[in-house]
Amino acid sequence: MATGSDSRTSHPFKVTHTEAEWRQLLTPEQYSVLRGHATERAGTCALLYEKRTGTFVCAGCDHPLFVAKTKFESGTGWPSFNDPEPGSVETTVDTSHGMVRTEVHCSQCGGHLGHVFPDGPPPTGLRYCINGVAMNFLPDAT
Repeated sequence: MATGSDSRTSHPFKVTHTEAEWRQLLTPEQYSVLRGHATERAGTCALLYEKRTGTFVCAGCDHPLFVAKTKFESGTGWPSFNDPEPGSVETTVDTSHGMVRTEVHCSQCGGHLGHVFPDGPPPTGLRYCINGVAMNFLPDAT
C-alpha cells in the first residue's frame, strides 16, 4: 500500500512510497518518528547542537523546512524553531497520550516532525519542537 497520505490528513502528498520503500530509505529511528509518529529521546540528536548557517530539511524527502536563523535554544532537548519556511509544514490536531497538541508534519511527504506550541520567542511566539532525526542539515556554502 502506498502511503501518499496520512490517517491524520485529508489529502495526498507529493512524495509517496510504500511502507517497504520507506523502511529502505530511512533508518529505524527515522522510520519510527517520521512514519510512526514516535518521539526521539530528548537531548540525543546532534542537530540539537547545530550552530552553522544553513537549512534543515526533511529526512524523508529533503524538502526545506527551517533555516538556521530561526533556530533557538528552548531548553527542551529538541531542536526548536520559531518559523518554518513558507509552505514547508502542515499541522493537524494530535489527541494521543491523553492531551491535545498541534502536530507538525512535512507538507511534501507527510512525515511526522514534532509539535508546535504557543510559548516561543518573538516575532512569532511559536516554538516548533522538532525531532532531530526527522531532519538533515545542509550547511550554507562558505
